[in-house]
Amino acid sequence: QVQLVESGGGLVQAGGSLRLSCAASTRTFSTFTMGWFRQAPGKEREFLAGISWVGDRTSYADSVKGRFTISRDTAKNTVHLQMNSLKPEDTAVYYCAAKRNIVVSGPYDYWGQGTQVTVSS
Repeated sequence: QVQLVESGGGLVQAGGSLRLSCAASTRTFSTFTMGWFRQAPGKEREFLAGISWVGDRTSYADSVKGRFTISRDTAKNTVHLQMNSLKPEDTAVYYCAAKRNIVVSGPYDYWGQGTQVTVSS
């Protein structure tokens, strides 16, 4: 079991950057694969990025590849999503997710409450 709390969302102009953070409440953080998703109004939840237990493997959606970077700090039980060159179409609620499965892609089991990201044009 793990509890996830996102932070770092907000309003930013197009072309700007934001860094999202997700704090995980668990004693076994290093055994969870971590991911970031987003959901825009009227759209399905979309996988953005995932990172393996020890951070040696990452996966990104084509829509964010080259602009977003996922990382994890095992000592602080935290995963980050650095978002650069933001576009208005990146506007969505962003969710942190976790699972014990070692496969970075695919469904996740645990979810945070989400943080709103709004990119103005």
